[in-house]
Amino acid sequence: MPDARWVAFTCITLTVAFGTAYSIVYSTYLDTSNPLVAHLAHPLHKTHYWARKSNFLNVYFIKKAWGWTSAAFWLTWITSNPSTRTYPRLMQWLTATVCWIAFTASFFGPPIFDRVIVASGGECVVALPSGDPISVPAEYCYTKSTVTPASHPHLFAAPSLMLPSEWTGIPRLRKGHDISGHVFLLTMSVLFLADQLRPSLLTRDWSALHKWAVVNTTALIGLWIFAAYTTSVYFHSPQEKVTGYLLGIAGYLATQLPPLLL
Repeated sequence: MPDARWVAFTCITLTVAFGTAYSIVYSTYLDTSNPLVAHLAHPLHKTHYWARKSNFLNVYFIKKAWGWTSAAFWLTWITSNPSTRTYPRLMQWLTATVCWIAFTASFFGPPIFDRVIVASGGECVVALPSGDPISVPAEYCYTKSTVTPASHPHLFAAPSLMLPSEWTGIPRLRKGHDISGHVFLLTMSVLFLADQLRPSLLTRDWSALHKWAVVNTTALIGLWIFAAYTTSVYFHSPQEKVTGYLLGIAGYLATQLPPLLL
């Protein structure tokens, strides 16, 4: 039987490569770093369901991807044969979770992805009702603060900014290099889950509940690969998808460090 890790690696690599190439050839991707268009609906949202940020896969699965991945891991681990229910596997999950937090949520302050955007020339901007962006201090993006003319009058003091008092805006980091967090997390999740299925596939000593867990984890891997395809086709620049993919591999490789496998 082929190694599940190599099968998963091949599938996710070909998926991201094909989706990215397709997005270049047919110009289907939305550059999420461009402050003039990032806040708008995808140009193809009326004709391509997966180009809509409101599609069910994005709302209910991708935005909660590590939660689903963790649930699949714990279900597989708890129901597995006691001989394969090992401490190193728990440490691998913990390491992957730390990578997820550090890259996307918090790394002694802002997450690594946000730091990369700023370091590569990114700005914290607020999209006005007209669509024009205005720059604000980066800490507003780090804290995801909501700003209004009433709460932050110094940001909207220019006479040309005639905004209704009830208007609200949420600053976002734009320009710079916006690494695809979705591609990062989906790549890491696919490789991590495939690795966690290996003990089960090697023993084949499954209870009925564990068989159900294996089937569901396999289905989730398939769903993540499809989600990586839709993301690669419709969102982020090609460079941002490549760096997301490479960092996803790096996150998985962190779970393979020798101290974690002892």
